[in-house]
Amino acid sequence: MAILGTHTSIIFGLLGNIVSCLVYMAPLPTFYRIFKKKSTEGFQSIPYSVALFSAMLTLYYAYLKANAFMLITINSVGCVIESLYLIFYIIYATKSSKITTVKLLIFFNFGAFGLIVVFTYLFSTGPRRIAVVGWICAVFSVCVFAAPLSVIRLVIKTKSVEYMPFSLSFCLTICAVMWFMYGLSVGDFYIATPNIMGLAFGVTQMILYLIYSKRRNEIMPVVDPKEEVNGIHMNSIADLPRENSDRPQQIEGNLELDYTIYIQPSEENV
Repeated sequence: MAILGTHTSIIFGLLGNIVSCLVYMAPLPTFYRIFKKKSTEGFQSIPYSVALFSAMLTLYYAYLKANAFMLITINSVGCVIESLYLIFYIIYATKSSKITTVKLLIFFNFGAFGLIVVFTYLFSTGPRRIAVVGWICAVFSVCVFAAPLSVIRLVIKTKSVEYMPFSLSFCLTICAVMWFMYGLSVGDFYIATPNIMGLAFGVTQMILYLIYSKRRNEIMPVVDPKEEVNGIHMNSIADLPRENSDRPQQIEGNLELDYTIYIQPSEENV
C-alpha cells in the first residue's frame, strides 16, 4: 500500500538512482590507482563482490514485484559496474588474489544466489515468494549497512578519519534517505526498513568525521615559517649550513650524530 503517492515515489526513485550511481562511481579513483601501478596492492575484492551480490538480489526481488522500474534500473547499472570492477581487479591482482576472487564469485555470487533463486521458486509461489525474497534482501541489506562498524571502530581507535572519507559517508546517508522515502511512498517496507539503519550509520560516520578531523587539526597545527617555536625561528632552519648535512658525523663508539632539529612540544605550540 502506497503511503506518499505515485508522484512522490517517482521523485525519490529518480533521486535514489542518481545518488546510488554516485556511490557506485566512488571506487573509480581506487581503480585508476590500480591501473597506474598495475597492481591491486593491499585492496581486496570482497566489497565489490558483496555489492554485486546485493545488486543481483535486489534485481531479482524487483523482477518478482510489479511496478519496480526504479529498482530494476539502478540495480542493473550496479550489476554492470561491480562486474567491471571485479574483472579489472582480477586482471591486475596477484595469482593468490585472483584465485580467492574467483572462488568468492563462484561460491557466493553464483552459488548462494543460485540457491536462493531455486529454493524460492521450488518452495514458494506468488506473494509468499515476494515476501521471502524481500526478507532475504532486507536482512542482507542490514548486514551491508552494518559493515561500516569496523571502519567506525578503526576511526575511534586511531582517532583518524583517513579511511573514512566524508564525501562517501555523505552520499551513503543521502542514498539511505532517498530509498527510505521511496520505500515509504510505494509501501515497500522491505526496501524502507533497512535504510533506517543505513541512515543511522551514515549520520554516525559524519559526526565522527567532524569530531576527529577537528581534533586532528588541533593536534597538528600548521606552523608559519615566520613563527618562533620553543625559541627557534622556523625560517632559520633553512639557513643552517648544508655542508655534510647528507652525511652523519661519525664519533667515537660507532654512534652517529645527525643534524636533525627536534622541536619539543610545549604549551605554546600544542
